[in-house]
Amino acid sequence: MPTRSKWEFLPTEAINPASLNLDKAPIPDIIDLMVSEDRKVVAAVQREKDRIANGVQIVVESLKKGGRIIFVGAGTSGRLGVLEAAEMPPTFGVPSSLVQSIMAGGKEAVFRAREGVEDDYEEGARAIARLRPTKKDVVIGVSASGMTPFVRGGLTRARKAGLRIIFVTCWPGTELQNFVDLIIAPNVGPEVLTGSTRLKAGTATKMVLNMLTTVSMVRTGKTYGNLMVDVQTGSEKLRDRARRIIGVAAGVEYEAADKLLKRAKGNVKAAIVMAKTGLPLKKALSRLRAADSSMREAIGEDIEPRLRDLLARGPRE
Repeated sequence: MPTRSKWEFLPTEAINPASLNLDKAPIPDIIDLMVSEDRKVVAAVQREKDRIANGVQIVVESLKKGGRIIFVGAGTSGRLGVLEAAEMPPTFGVPSSLVQSIMAGGKEAVFRAREGVEDDYEEGARAIARLRPTKKDVVIGVSASGMTPFVRGGLTRARKAGLRIIFVTCWPGTELQNFVDLIIAPNVGPEVLTGSTRLKAGTATKMVLNMLTTVSMVRTGKTYGNLMVDVQTGSEKLRDRARRIIGVAAGVEYEAADKLLKRAKGNVKAAIVMAKTGLPLKKALSRLRAADSSMREAIGEDIEPRLRDLLARGPRE
């Protein structure tokens, strides 16, 4: 039996002096405290801006080589990776194989906690190996404590395979900083509820992962201005969004946008190119491929002035 805790020195396990009376404080005071503590998260993430930008560059380089993004994590950290992977196809029109997530304990652990599985170093390594990684891929390890054995096992296997590795943690002092290509470590300080890293650490992690994936997708041509032009039209809400995007980008009314979307077989980018150039679908798709899927290059038009004009005119009656 160990004679001393190996976790007690972690900032995520420290006692927060601001919440010592948590169990007897009035509910409104607890809410005020949590809001106050969460404000520290934004500042902590902001301090990691340059590292996050470097992470985006690593991800973009991988994607342009035909590589994948692979998240690996456990508990809250693992679930946040699962969330990122799940949201990429409908938001940016990428195949589900492009952004994958490894969760300690598998799919069952996403919905029901299986705490012991995070201690399995060997399973972390096997989980990475099962994806048959190549040097084109990038692995993003996620561990608030920086010590999760499952994640360490996965990253060790990824390193042996020659992959680039980004590590997102809330422990700036993790020894893995000498093992990975890049560490992003927002220091959010102790949690309101001691050790509950689903709170500030989870929020900071979510922010960082949002930035890594979203900015990478922007840099690979998945947006036009700030419009989600690769959105997949799998629900009525998303079809409505697609029509509105086409309407704004092509300068057409809602009904005309709907007809364009149907002619383009649900491809928003193609619909916009068809509207702006008069090309049929097949040639519009060819034009997009020649422009490396960039809307700006495909139609030779900057959307920003149109968007600013739209905002200046205000909402329609």
